[in-house]
Amino acid sequence: MLDAAASAAMAASSTADRPPVERRRRLTPAALVVTNQKVPSAYSPIVIAGAVRIADFALIGLIGLSVYFAYVAPRSGFQWEYPAAIFGMTLATVISFQAADLYDIDMFRGQLRQMTRMISAWAFVFLLFIGASFFAKLGGEVSRLWLGGFFLVGLIGLIAERLFLRALVRGWARDGRLDRRTVIVGSDQNGEQLVEALKRQDDSDIHVLGVFDDRNDTRALEACAGSPKLGKVDDIVEFARRTRVDLVLFALPISAETRILEMLKKLWVLPVDIRLSAHTNKLRFRPRAYSYLGDVPTLDVFEAPITDWDLVMKWLFDRIVGSICLLLALPVMALVALAIKLDSPGPVLFRQKRFGFNNERIDVFKFRSLYHHQADPNASKVVTKNDPRVTRVGRFIRKTSLDELPQLFNVVFKGNLSLVGPRPHAVQGKLQSRLFDEAVDGYFARHRVKPGITGWAQINGWRGEIDNEEKIQKRVEFDLYYIENWSVLFDLYILLKTPLALLTKNENAY
Repeated sequence: MLDAAASAAMAASSTADRPPVERRRRLTPAALVVTNQKVPSAYSPIVIAGAVRIADFALIGLIGLSVYFAYVAPRSGFQWEYPAAIFGMTLATVISFQAADLYDIDMFRGQLRQMTRMISAWAFVFLLFIGASFFAKLGGEVSRLWLGGFFLVGLIGLIAERLFLRALVRGWARDGRLDRRTVIVGSDQNGEQLVEALKRQDDSDIHVLGVFDDRNDTRALEACAGSPKLGKVDDIVEFARRTRVDLVLFALPISAETRILEMLKKLWVLPVDIRLSAHTNKLRFRPRAYSYLGDVPTLDVFEAPITDWDLVMKWLFDRIVGSICLLLALPVMALVALAIKLDSPGPVLFRQKRFGFNNERIDVFKFRSLYHHQADPNASKVVTKNDPRVTRVGRFIRKTSLDELPQLFNVVFKGNLSLVGPRPHAVQGKLQSRLFDEAVDGYFARHRVKPGITGWAQINGWRGEIDNEEKIQKRVEFDLYYIENWSVLFDLYILLKTPLALLTKNENAY
């Protein structure tokens, strides 16, 4: 009896010592085939088009000035009229290229059509300049050799640039970086018609990964126009966390509003675009009410937050401002590291698994604030007031949030944290005995953007210990408000308010 009891006790102790296993939904074999494929990150066509506009403007302006300083300036001296004319012609060229649809991502892939339109638009700008010079009676004052040289050298430069761009874009297309990886909800006749319509599009960036459907009766097909059924709607959330998904497209009729609403409650937590296909609906709205995937009309329901140029601006903000903050914080970090080393044995830093963007598990750096032998990397036990595990230095750095400073390394070097965003919670973070996602509806929606060192919830006093439902509920509410209202100025405001909030709103920080 005693041996049996001892064995049971040892088994229980061994189980308790093991790290908790994360709950992950099991996917179907067909879905696993897709998620196991290596998928590169996507490039935004909007950002690419914007970058090409900037490149065109810089190239044309540089060529015009180079020809001017090489030929005109040494003979006639500097005349401001030439740089002004070059600026005007450069601006007119970009506008003409825009009017000729030369900044469409599909145009970049072509060759003959792209080149003929570009040459025509380039010639139009020079004819426009010649006509304007004639009517302004400035024809005799403009160097014809400069004008001819500008036209020819500029044309050669633009052709070379577009050939390079074409090779670049075609390579990205082959790698799948320009694809919009799409899943279809509804594997019935409507779904089959939708997949067929999407696959008929020429030069389409839509890549249908498969279909999902909850129904198990004869209405649910095992494949729609060659795209396999990958599972049920509940599987989409886990599927989108294991592989890149850019668009969820409902093939259900608008009349099935109850079913659609139930599904949207499950899917809105994902950082993807969600649309309703209107290809089979008899009820028609004005054309302006639709967004189109080729010829397929759709109705927007949810949009992925912080995309395209917003994402570029946030990346630049994190890298530039984060680097400045890191340089300024280095002396303080050195003092904190020394104090930790002198206060108690053990490493200065420790890593903890936290939720990152789209529920990705990331390692977050922090200064050690607990005794090393009582470290809790899984955050299975929340730190409370007067917690005996906290060191003397640890109590101070937790109160002042100095323990978070090493996360600047995550921002600047690893890129898996932002300066501002929803605070990353521990993977096994709990409210009493329930995981946070079990305690709050829509909890995972806060992971639609990259987490941050500070956030809107923190500067409003919602930081520190989570010992009741209101505290986690309020954090989620403030995080969702931040996501829906993000701007660079909002980030800057939160960052500037953070030091004051740490001094005045730290009653829950232990």
